[in-house]
Amino acid sequence: MGFEDSEEPGAPKRSASNGGETPGSDQRQSLQLASAVMFVAELDRSVAFYREFLRWDVTIHDESAALLVGPDGYQLYLRSMGERAEHPLGNIGIQYLIWTARDEAELDRCEHALRKHSSRVSRRTVEGFTLVEGHGPDDVPVIVTYPGPAQAPRHEILQRIYQW
Repeated sequence: MGFEDSEEPGAPKRSASNGGETPGSDQRQSLQLASAVMFVAELDRSVAFYREFLRWDVTIHDESAALLVGPDGYQLYLRSMGERAEHPLGNIGIQYLIWTARDEAELDRCEHALRKHSSRVSRRTVEGFTLVEGHGPDDVPVIVTYPGPAQAPRHEILQRIYQW
C-alpha cells in the first residue's frame, strides 16, 4: 500500500518521493538529539566527572544509574555496568559524542577539566574551529569543539574518526 492509497478523501496527497510530507509542509524541520546513554564502570566517579565537565544538574541518581540534565533540557543517562564491563569502542554503535562549547572561555574550561582527569589531552585547530580531546573516567573519548558546526560548517570528514 502506497501513501496515496492510505489518504482520507479530500486530504492533501503525500508520496514516497517527498518523504510522506504533505505539500507546503516545512521539510527543513529535523529531529534534535535529546538524550544520550553511556554505560560506565563506576557510577559515582562518572557522575562527578560529567557533572563538573558539563555543568549539568543530577536530577535522578540511584544505585545503578543517574540522569544529568542541561539547562536546555538535553539529558545524559549514565548506567553502571561494573568494573569488568567491556569497552565497546570499535564495534557497531555510537563511539563517542562531540560537544560544542558556547565560547572560547568555555572551551578552555572544558580543557582544564579534562586535564584534571586525563593525561592524554590534545588541542588543535582544523578548518576554522578548535577541537579539544581527552578521555573520561572510563577511557571514553571526550571531544569538545568551538565554534560549533552552526557557526563553522564542516567541509570534510574529520580524520579523527578514522583513527580506530
